[in-house]
Amino acid sequence: MGWFNRSQQGINTETKDKKEIKDGLWYKCPQCKEILTTDDHRENLCVCPKCGYHERISTADYYNILFDDQQYEELFASLHSSDPLGFVDRKKYTDRIAAVEKQTNLKDAITAATGSLEGRKVVIDGMNFEFVGGSMGSVVGEKIARSVDYCIANHQPLIIIARSGGARMMEGAFSLMQMAKTSAKLTQLSDARLPYISLMTNPTTGGVSASFAMLGDINMAEPAALIGFAGPRVIREFTGKDLPDGFQSSEFLLEHGFLDYIVNRKELKHTLARMWNMMM
Repeated sequence: MGWFNRSQQGINTETKDKKEIKDGLWYKCPQCKEILTTDDHRENLCVCPKCGYHERISTADYYNILFDDQQYEELFASLHSSDPLGFVDRKKYTDRIAAVEKQTNLKDAITAATGSLEGRKVVIDGMNFEFVGGSMGSVVGEKIARSVDYCIANHQPLIIIARSGGARMMEGAFSLMQMAKTSAKLTQLSDARLPYISLMTNPTTGGVSASFAMLGDINMAEPAALIGFAGPRVIREFTGKDLPDGFQSSEFLLEHGFLDYIVNRKELKHTLARMWNMMM
């Protein structure tokens, strides 16, 4: 308030030299409400030091965490979405894609890169949730397919960091076909006896969870990530029943055998390297 009011005495006092906190300097954990500086939060890899809440981060952030010396080469960077159906809802699909590309400086909902992880060359495909909700269209399927081919040609393991709302409705059946396409390509990777590790982050849902995200030789997830096919609200409305506590969380899926590991982001790089040494 700009004024202190003391009505009984009839005195109004204006406060001066008020110091305001600038936006962007502080981070408040949405789970435990702990407050810390943005710099400290990023230094802790966007993990709350009090409760362990994992804030969503970009694929570029994962690359900086995982690749040695933050050095990597992007693969298949020129691929971008087309409009096979001439789709229009509130706006043209082509206009929507152009706007998202300009806003995010990304070509599509997945980025592929290769580099060293604790000395071993790997390919990491990371999904970009900020690009149309990380939805899976033709480009996502094609980049994963090409990543598999690259891994086989160069004898490298594959990591996919899943973060998606599911298939991209604007591409219709072309989007749904990517489920079969990615699953078939991962079979080729398995036949070549090369590891594939799937890391599921918040959220991993829809056609992504129903295809490549759940097909890892090892399926891992970050703590408290939402993982499932349909969302809890949709399931509750369809079944008319209350869902168990923690339903579709990483912890619930681990308890029921759908996951192999839950890994803290700060331990992710070392855990992945340990898996490579064991599997290769």
